Amino acid sequence: MVLLNTYEDREEAEKAENLISGKKRLASERDGTELIYNLFGQASWNNLYKLKMFNLPLLKDLIDLREANKDYDIIKHKEIITTLKYAANTFELEIPKHWL
Repeated sequence: MVLLNTYEDREEAEKAENLISGKKRLASERDGTELIYNLFGQASWNNLYKLKMFNLPLLKDLIDLREANKDYDIIKHKEIITTLKYAANTFELEIPKHWL
């Protein structure tokens, strides 16, 4: 398990925990006077998509448009892929070829 995301709101953190699959754990800690919630879980594209991280829902929409031979925002697509390269390196994931 790895740290997937950090939340300031307990309800939001619990909702996120319920979205993802596999082994998971929610841990709280004090950051000064604030209480924060760390969501640990399996690093997978599916879990990151469910958490709406790295613009993955938007990437799905862009790929759907591209596959339907419709106009799509190529610049935004490239920006998301650049971000995903960082995420892939961080979480030791491989970017699916059809996303590129």
